[in-house]
Amino acid sequence: IVATGFASAVFLASHLGLSSAAMRGRLVRRIGEKGFQGLYALIALLTLGAMIAAYIQASHHIYLWPPGPGVRHLPLLVMPLALLLIVGGVMTPNPSAVGMENQLDQPEPARGVLRITRHPMMWGIVLWAAVHILANGDLASLLFFGGLLLTALLGSLHLDRRMAADQGERWRRFTAVTSYAPFAAMLGGRQTVRWAELRRPAAWGLGVLIALLLLHPYLFGVRPY
Repeated sequence: IVATGFASAVFLASHLGLSSAAMRGRLVRRIGEKGFQGLYALIALLTLGAMIAAYIQASHHIYLWPPGPGVRHLPLLVMPLALLLIVGGVMTPNPSAVGMENQLDQPEPARGVLRITRHPMMWGIVLWAAVHILANGDLASLLFFGGLLLTALLGSLHLDRRMAADQGERWRRFTAVTSYAPFAAMLGGRQTVRWAELRRPAAWGLGVLIALLLLHPYLFGVRPY
C-alpha cells in the first residue's frame, strides 16, 4: 500500500514538475525540445511501471466502502464515454498536442470530441480512473487510480495555462468555442455536437470496450460484469 501511494505521488509530481514553465524551459535549453520530450516520456513510463508493479503487489482487502453490485457495475455505464474520449483524443488533431499548434489557425479547430472537451484524452482517463475507484472500493485502488486521476485533471489545467501564455490570442479563440469540463461549451451554447464526426471514434471505442470486456478476466483477474 505504501509503495503504491509513493509511486503515485512520484508519478504526479514528475509530470507536473517537468512540465512547469521553469523546469521545462531549463531542460529545453540544455537538451532541446526533442530531448525534453524523450526524457519526459521515459520518466512517465518508468514511474507508471512502478505504479503498476506496486499496485499488483499491494493488498486489495483494505476496503474503504463495500464494492457491492450498485457500484461494481458502474464502469459498464461510464466506460463507453471514457473510451469515446480517449480514442477520439487519439484520432482527432488537437492544438494542445506537441507539434499541433498550427491547428489553431484552422477555420474550425474544434472538431469531433474536441467539441465535448478540449482535453478529451485527459477526461477519458479521469472518468476511467474515477469509476474504477468507486467500483473497487479499496485503498490500493484509491491510491493507484487516484494518482492517474489527479495527474490528468491537474495536467490539463496546467496545459491550459501554458498554451494561453505561449499562444495568446490564438489559444483564446480556441477556448472561446471549447470547454475544459466535458459538455460545458455545449450547455453554454458555444458549441454543438456533430454526430457524423463522432462515428469513427465511437466505432473504435466500442471495439476497444468489447475487447476489454472479453479480456478483462485474463488481464486483470476480475470480471467486469
